[in-house]
Amino acid sequence: MLPSVEAWFATHTWQQPTWTVDELVASKRGRTVSVVLPALNEEETVGDVVGVVRPLLGTLVDELVVMDSGSTDRTADVASAAGARVVRREDVVPWLEPLPGKGEVLWRSLAATSGDLIVFLDSDLVEPETAFVTALLGPLLDDPDVHLVKGFYRRPLRLESSGGGRVTELVARPLLNTLRPELSGVVQPLGGEYAATRSFLESVPFAAGYGVEIGLLLDAHRIYGLSALAQVNLGVRKHRNRSLLQLGVMSSQIMGTALARCQVPLQAGPLTQFVQVDGEWLPDSTDVLVADRPPMVHVVEER
Repeated sequence: MLPSVEAWFATHTWQQPTWTVDELVASKRGRTVSVVLPALNEEETVGDVVGVVRPLLGTLVDELVVMDSGSTDRTADVASAAGARVVRREDVVPWLEPLPGKGEVLWRSLAATSGDLIVFLDSDLVEPETAFVTALLGPLLDDPDVHLVKGFYRRPLRLESSGGGRVTELVARPLLNTLRPELSGVVQPLGGEYAATRSFLESVPFAAGYGVEIGLLLDAHRIYGLSALAQVNLGVRKHRNRSLLQLGVMSSQIMGTALARCQVPLQAGPLTQFVQVDGEWLPDSTDVLVADRPPMVHVVEER
């Protein structure tokens, strides 16, 4: 790592966060907190994620919202029964037709919530912990100069017991080291568990798809510099694993967003992968959406 990155890592990384709920409540000083869970067909896990946040409602957390991204299963019913307010993506900024993708519902969640600080947690977490929320809020409530806090963790996959996941290690980390080496100290650039100030989130565009996390990271660094970023150790994160073909599409969106944020010219086109059918290798092309939603503050002002 660069010397400046080493210094940032030493001062803005919490390997063993110890904030308690009472300490953080005392640090709120009138600020409000929203926790947002984006969800698409997560009926098996969303209830447990809501369940670990629910005890914080009324003290550290002021609102808990599950943003449903067009689920066709019982995700909405399970989330509501567990104690969350469920908002359909179509019901927020309804004059704009929804785009597919995770970033789309995160962007719309800004118009569905009111917290000064927003915590995002993925809905497919297995064995989630309440400490995820307290750890992510710690740096934001302690340091007014911090605008984005990323969670990092160990991911116990069959073939790897550490690291940031396949897309992180094979795509995101090499990209950041090449295009924005100051961010080489970020352990989990793509992690879905993070928290940020509303003032930052409403001021920047959101990638509609899987590029949302790397886009926000690059924008926070561009606007505020390295000192506005922090990261906390969340221990172990378990979630469902995706196929390599699915990860290929995800990687294309992430690369497209990162290159665009770094002013690298793009040539848009479908992603061609290959599948075996009756012993033959055949091309399978997928359109990859690399699109941005405008800063929410502009959308609200124009409306």
